[in-house]
Amino acid sequence: MKNEFDHMSQSQKILNAAFKCISSKGYANVSLRDIANEAGVVLSQLNYYYKNKEGLFTEVVKKLAEQYLNEIEDILKKGIAEKKKLSCLIEYFQEMLRKKPELLKLLFDLISMSFWSASLKKILSNFFNDVTQLIEKYMDNFSNKEEFKNYSPATLSRMISGALFGTSVQVILAHGEDDMIDSLSAIQALFQ
Repeated sequence: MKNEFDHMSQSQKILNAAFKCISSKGYANVSLRDIANEAGVVLSQLNYYYKNKEGLFTEVVKKLAEQYLNEIEDILKKGIAEKKKLSCLIEYFQEMLRKKPELLKLLFDLISMSFWSASLKKILSNFFNDVTQLIEKYMDNFSNKEEFKNYSPATLSRMISGALFGTSVQVILAHGEDDMIDSLSAIQALFQ
């Protein structure tokens, strides 16, 4: 009986291998040969499907962004009370930091690459704008508070997004210490 990997297209095997290699070793420590070996393909297949290294990493960024956006939207559109949505979003980040920190490390590694690549920069800029729009769409009542009356919902949503991702960077740099992970909960205090 063939496993799921055998039924994937070559391009999907390569993309999954790139995702796995970069998330476990980091961009700087991964070669195209490492990815080809992980995917079980010859090196020329990477160029055939993705043209070059940047083309492959662009697809990795798209896949990662899509995964995050789907997960974040699933959390925010649940039929939970408005005040609970931020709590659930914070819990999502805490869960990621505890159980899947390699995915956040991958995101942050790709962000650093985007400073030098116009195509990656555009994708990641759109990703952060999409996260902000999701927060704004599903958590719009915080802008009704008196202390926030001078700020647009988009500005407040961007602040929440920045606090979640920025604090997550600090947690990863501190090797995921529990007290650092718990510091994400303080974000909610700002909006109560």
